[in-house]
Amino acid sequence: MTEEKPPAGEPEKPPVSGDGSPAGEPEKPPVAPEAKPPAGEPDKVPAWRAILQGLGPQRLALKVGAPVLALAIALAITMVLLRLTGADPFSSITAMVEYGTEPNSIVDILNRSTRYYLSAIAVAIGFRMALFNIGVDGQYRMAAMLAAALGGAIALPAPFGQLLVIVAAMLIGGLWASIAGILRVTRGVSEVISTIMLNAIATGIIAYLLNDKRLAEVRPGSNNVATPPIPESGRVGELNGVLSAIGIDLPGRLYGLLPLAIVIGVVYYVVLNRTRFGFDLRISGLSPTAAQASGVSSGRMIVITMVLSGMVAGLVGMPELLGASYEYSLNFPAGLGFTGITIALLGRNHPLGIAFAALLFSFLDQSSDVLQEVDVPKEIVGVMQGVVVLTVVIVYELVRRWEIRLQQRAVAAELARETS
Repeated sequence: MTEEKPPAGEPEKPPVSGDGSPAGEPEKPPVAPEAKPPAGEPDKVPAWRAILQGLGPQRLALKVGAPVLALAIALAITMVLLRLTGADPFSSITAMVEYGTEPNSIVDILNRSTRYYLSAIAVAIGFRMALFNIGVDGQYRMAAMLAAALGGAIALPAPFGQLLVIVAAMLIGGLWASIAGILRVTRGVSEVISTIMLNAIATGIIAYLLNDKRLAEVRPGSNNVATPPIPESGRVGELNGVLSAIGIDLPGRLYGLLPLAIVIGVVYYVVLNRTRFGFDLRISGLSPTAAQASGVSSGRMIVITMVLSGMVAGLVGMPELLGASYEYSLNFPAGLGFTGITIALLGRNHPLGIAFAALLFSFLDQSSDVLQEVDVPKEIVGVMQGVVVLTVVIVYELVRRWEIRLQQRAVAAELARETS
């Protein structure tokens, strides 16, 4: 047989060996694959999403050691700041601890923590999907005002009176938050912008409705206006009686809805970490395209997440409304939604972490009253809270990156052993 030759003008192809490489050339040694961490490792998550979604250290020692180290650094910075203001840092911290551990202060701290905890859980639901629900403040105020007006207008026997107000608050909060979710899905409007604007709109609507010609009435002897009082059948009793039965006597009134906050935290953890819905929610936040490929509609998850966040936000004002004030007035607590953002970040979106963060912030708020007695401006507490948050976020991120490097080295060493 004659050997086929290429047409004129084309270079001759070198002979090819059986494995596809040119004949006569030495075979190249196999190249070890590039060491990569397993799929789904935290290094695939941007730092800002890791902070929002609570991705931190994985080892138990680091989970405990990182916040302890961060709080120690924050305490040192705070003491330096106190010294710069001319105060004795040791006597100031001692006075805060002594005042914050008094029985009356403990009750106030627990009551304040209940509201902070619910607010932070509402924010954390959005954070787990990388959504910034900045509108918790407007959602809970709108829900509290309308639910208070409804509870004051309709008297139902217990427990239907309490359920009416609580369910109405959750529905109103979820409906108000759904506006931001729908705008995000249908028009691409950032939930940060829409929820901030909805806060302003909620403030205007509340100011319009909280009028003696509409849903409120003027309190005799004052300029304050408030919704009609919720009747006795619609109020939630204090927990002091239950605690007294087991030998715990408290000097102040402890909110009766404290157990509800605990239940919300448990449900939050179970749904997000032990159900298919929670997995879909988290994966939609990590990678919307991956979620879409697996059959999960990221747009639908955005709306559902915002509704759930708003429903929990609607509960933020319920401990105060049903356990203390029994009406919505100009004196109703405001700004809890923004504090919840800070606490959710500090607690890394974990229900236990959020609980400790809520107690810490409540302790700082309560103990700030005694600072004036030692000639320290109480505004220093706001600086302390900011230092704590920044320190914890920075330390957690540094520890997370260090742990990722350890995982990468372990994977590279394992691959090297397999190829040797």
